Amino acid sequence: MAESDRTVDVRTTLLRMRRRGALPVAFGGLFSSARQFRISELAGTTTNSLRGLAVTPGNGLGGKVLTMSRPISVVDYPVSRAISHEYDAAVGAEGLRSMLAVPVVVRGRVRGVLYGALRQPLALGDRALNAAMEAARELEHSLAVQDEAQRLITVTQAQPEADPALWEEVREAHGDLRALAQQVTDPQLRERILSACGRLAKASSGGTADTAARPGVELSPREVDVLACVASGATNSAAADRLGLRPETVKSYLRSSMRKLGAHTRLHAVVEARRAGLLP
Repeated sequence: MAESDRTVDVRTTLLRMRRRGALPVAFGGLFSSARQFRISELAGTTTNSLRGLAVTPGNGLGGKVLTMSRPISVVDYPVSRAISHEYDAAVGAEGLRSMLAVPVVVRGRVRGVLYGALRQPLALGDRALNAAMEAARELEHSLAVQDEAQRLITVTQAQPEADPALWEEVREAHGDLRALAQQVTDPQLRERILSACGRLAKASSGGTADTAARPGVELSPREVDVLACVASGATNSAAADRLGLRPETVKSYLRSSMRKLGAHTRLHAVVEARRAGLLP
């Protein structure tokens, strides 16, 4: 996904973090493609002293979080002995005293840091810390989904039609991505993911789905979700677990999609869905 998408994600996360944790100031950022961490987004600040600040692993509060990969807080940043003080000038210009920082970790790798702060030297309670950790988990999930979408698109651009095994990987990941999309709370992100899934489905036929064989076939998003699970070999029970549905509901969606596709078996439904450009 584009850097602009991730910027919006960080900005939205910081706003949620401030609201839930009653934090007057929140800021943070993600590692860039050059593997450098900078504070890129600010919420509740009165100056730009922190914007663009490059944080080195091990230095300051955020740098310590980058190294240790766990939340850390200090009651009075300027005099804290728990951290080094390379960034005191920027922090002091904003008038920040009490501060916490939590890592954003995706697949075992720290991708960024979220900070919350007060302008008084007061201990930050559980509400603030829990809000920051919850916000970090939500951002982690969003980044993981975006990463998977980008991986799928990259695989497709590598012309997997020349390698049947690679197409099987695309098909399996396509089903995983559709299941993940249902867990995304951001409607715009969910729409982008489902749009990418649609492009992948059409890519298996080079964008020339056999619409003449199945004219006017339209399946609901959930019917496609169920068929994607079936295509990966999942049973109705496994598909239900994966999609957060009841087995009876999965059966209902499967029957409905089979009827629309004119299919008599699960496998036949998958084949017809692929011919119609609904599945990769």
